[in-house]
Amino acid sequence: MSFPLLTATAVLPAVGAIATAAVPAAKRTVAKWLALLFSLATLALAIAVLIRFDPGGDRYQLTESHAWIADFGVRYELGVDGIAVALIALTAVLIPFIILAGWHDADPLETGSSRWRPTQGFFALILTVEAMVILSFEATDVFLFYIFFEAMLIPMYFLIGGFGDRAHEHGEKAASTQRSYAAVKFLLYNLAGGLIMLAAVIGLYVVAGNFSLTEIAEARASGELTMATGTERWLFLGFFFAFAVKAPLWPLHTWLPNAMQESTAPVAVLITAVVDKVGTFAMLRFCLQLFPEASKWATPVILVLALISIIYGALLAVGQRDIKRLIAYASISHFGFIIMGIFAMTSQGQSGATLYMVNHGISTAALMLVAGFLISRRGSRLIADYGGVQKVAPVLAGTFLIGGLATLSLPGLAPFVSEFLVLVGTFTRYPVIGIIATFGIVLAALYTLVLYQRTMTGPVKPEVSAMPDLRVRELVVVAPLVALLIFLGVYPKPVTDIVNPAVKQTMSDVQQKDPRPEVEAAK
Repeated sequence: MSFPLLTATAVLPAVGAIATAAVPAAKRTVAKWLALLFSLATLALAIAVLIRFDPGGDRYQLTESHAWIADFGVRYELGVDGIAVALIALTAVLIPFIILAGWHDADPLETGSSRWRPTQGFFALILTVEAMVILSFEATDVFLFYIFFEAMLIPMYFLIGGFGDRAHEHGEKAASTQRSYAAVKFLLYNLAGGLIMLAAVIGLYVVAGNFSLTEIAEARASGELTMATGTERWLFLGFFFAFAVKAPLWPLHTWLPNAMQESTAPVAVLITAVVDKVGTFAMLRFCLQLFPEASKWATPVILVLALISIIYGALLAVGQRDIKRLIAYASISHFGFIIMGIFAMTSQGQSGATLYMVNHGISTAALMLVAGFLISRRGSRLIADYGGVQKVAPVLAGTFLIGGLATLSLPGLAPFVSEFLVLVGTFTRYPVIGIIATFGIVLAALYTLVLYQRTMTGPVKPEVSAMPDLRVRELVVVAPLVALLIFLGVYPKPVTDIVNPAVKQTMSDVQQKDPRPEVEAAK
């Protein structure tokens, strides 16, 4: 019997969460180091998964299958394709940086404050989310996936509501109220999506007789399992609605700006760079594989919604006064690009969308974490409270600029490659959508450069005149992310080699081929 590598990769952070939570209250530093060590050990296992995965091999590899609730056809089934491997690697890479960046975010505040927060709980919750996200990427049983897709909402609720941002212009009471509002809104939106998905999951079982993704997909491909057109479309909508909330897609996006604004910067990264990727990943794994005809039927509407997300998110980012809300609306725009690439139904679009998931995670982590370091120094999220930072903290300003340039997809940085592939893949099948989407790039340049100009350039404001530059711990967080942005911007082949075979199989699921060019290449 082979070593259950996928189970170990998911269980290890869960064990770390328990161990971290069990550390005595007086040993806060021990809890931090323990959480960091478990996150690094999880990264080592994720690297082992990456090494053992063969892009040219079977579609799902390192598979595990055990009976769980036999009477209802529920099994503990795990397996990874190239897309899942890439996102597991992204998650495992980001969590140690999130922990390091949040090293002091849950420290007790001044004596007598009502805002004392248990350090151990903060880091235990982060590791719990990591475990659930990794299991969501690995699950090939629909019911098993659903359990962890929903369960991750609970630790995220406490991270947002219990460990929110300390910077608030209206004081502690207003901050507590806003954190609670953001946490409840996050939970209600995602629970609503999850309840609709649960009905669809039950409907799928009634139709298919089991929850196994691979068995259902194979039965559909062979013709052994057929669905009535109306049934397939309703089931697709139930799944897609939940994933569109998680992603998020306009008009189901409104929970994200509040959640990111009121979270600490590391938790905001956990939301948009890690948790939200489960939604777009699930569109590829479940919507397209289980409901190929319904996916093609819904494509025109989904592309329009994605296009609205791109332009709407970018336009609102331009007008933001709050640094974190600006980054949140920028992420909504980027998720529009990802979903547009998925439903363009071309290999370039879907490869670009998968690569975009990885690159967006890295670029958003870099920008948001540096923004968090900036906010922690000044105690304000408002753009107007900054000015001239590059003169007093040049390294902080420089890394902030690189993160911003990656957000606007500057050539030479990682997001450019993925955004280019998405636009090319969309244009070949839906040229009008592709052309309009390019305006999102122009708006991205506007909100990014205006943000940098207002915060980093100009006269030095008195409140930032003594601002320290990045410390060693903060450089350890930011430098590897910047290096990854440059490396994947110049050489994305390691990621595309892993995801392209999975994209090819997904294209086969929906029985789509890339459009032939109107002008043949000269021979």
